[in-house]
Amino acid sequence: MLNASEEKKQVEFFTPVFMDKLIPDDYILKKVDKVIKTNWVYDEVRHLYSENMGRPSIDPVRAVRLMLAGFFHGIVHDRKLMREANLHLGIRWFAGYGLYDKLPDHSSLSKLRKRWGVELFEKIFRRTVRDCIEAGLVDSETVHVDATLIRADVSWDSVVEKYIGDVIRENGEGEDDDPGRPDGKRHTEKVCKSDPDASLTKSSSHDRPQPRYKSHLVVEDRSGVVLDVAVTTGRTAEASMLEGQMERVAGAVGEMPKAVTADSSYSTGKNYEKMESMGVEAVIPLRKVAKGSKYFPVDKFEYDESKDIMVCPAGKVLEKRGYNEKGPVYKASASKCRSCTLRRKCFAGYQTSRIVRLPYGHGALKRAREARDEDRREKLKRHKWMVEGRNGEAKTVHGMSRAVRRGLEQVMIQVLLTMAVMNLKRLAGALLAAFEGTILLLTAFTIHLPAQRPVFHFHHAYPGPT
Repeated sequence: MLNASEEKKQVEFFTPVFMDKLIPDDYILKKVDKVIKTNWVYDEVRHLYSENMGRPSIDPVRAVRLMLAGFFHGIVHDRKLMREANLHLGIRWFAGYGLYDKLPDHSSLSKLRKRWGVELFEKIFRRTVRDCIEAGLVDSETVHVDATLIRADVSWDSVVEKYIGDVIRENGEGEDDDPGRPDGKRHTEKVCKSDPDASLTKSSSHDRPQPRYKSHLVVEDRSGVVLDVAVTTGRTAEASMLEGQMERVAGAVGEMPKAVTADSSYSTGKNYEKMESMGVEAVIPLRKVAKGSKYFPVDKFEYDESKDIMVCPAGKVLEKRGYNEKGPVYKASASKCRSCTLRRKCFAGYQTSRIVRLPYGHGALKRAREARDEDRREKLKRHKWMVEGRNGEAKTVHGMSRAVRRGLEQVMIQVLLTMAVMNLKRLAGALLAAFEGTILLLTAFTIHLPAQRPVFHFHHAYPGPT
């Protein structure tokens, strides 16, 4: 026998009502539902399903929407997402599941990601970029580039030392050619047994090396839309990514950005030179020149581009003697340096002549050192809160501080979904703000508006193969 309060609860629970009526209009997924397009996923995955074999499949669009809903709420683990979805009307409604519909098992989402591959999730992210561009949220004036480290989903017990010779053999590069160190010990490196794609990396000089991945972002200046994302191992140098990032952004937007900002880790002569050739202003702080040496620094030597020589402070010529990984190497003859009055200020006593290593793109680097104006400083100020703010948002709100699965491809999927929901938030906010502004304008002219705005609902069964 139910008491009065219990009976009242049961009656209210079984009152017939459409699910969307129970969901507040300001709920984030209800806003996003008005702008997101997902039915195109059917055609993308159709070739992965059979029409007459196997059990009925999970609707791929519903599965995608479940994953997106999880990331909107910062739920990145499938098991937790499905527990939450069982109780959460908003997630059920957004994904197209009714109140009594059976939700898929959490393991099904993991299997679907492996079946679909990273390519589908790249397309999901690129679609959000395209939708933001079509909505007028993106221009090609200035973009901001930055990278952030993501802790790999491994324990310290899985980190072991491995002989370099073993690595060489496993890569099929011949016998163990490791000559060893001067102290007689063999060269080793630390690797993660459970996730070999992760690499031990420091976030700063004071940090302890940890197994990590690295996410590389390009963020548009005006609205904060993420235009490009890439994921690499933690050891990948940010500077090596810049050219490819700019090319992909130009492909998405339709033209090359006019300016790019980045921190000093991107400050290389190659990058300055490449940005010049692309017509992009590189607003990148220069790395500090090491001070304290008692010898002449490189910037005291003049480069003669027409003769391809270096001239020292005493007027002696240094000729090109070859290249190293950073650029051409110039060296003076011993006979010229032996009688030079500035010899003690130029190189150590045990040396016979001065050697200067000129970095690639030194001309562009020199021009960058001479470029100083208020507009560049303002762009760098915006860089800090624009792109670094996106990385902070991704980690604190959407669970990107730690990888939830292992392997480069699975971490890439996690980052792509994170950036997709961040773009969808900005798209929904901008379009709904514009819509509400139109309502206010029309109301001022006393034009009658419908009492309820149309809302897109997805309740379709997968029409393709089962």
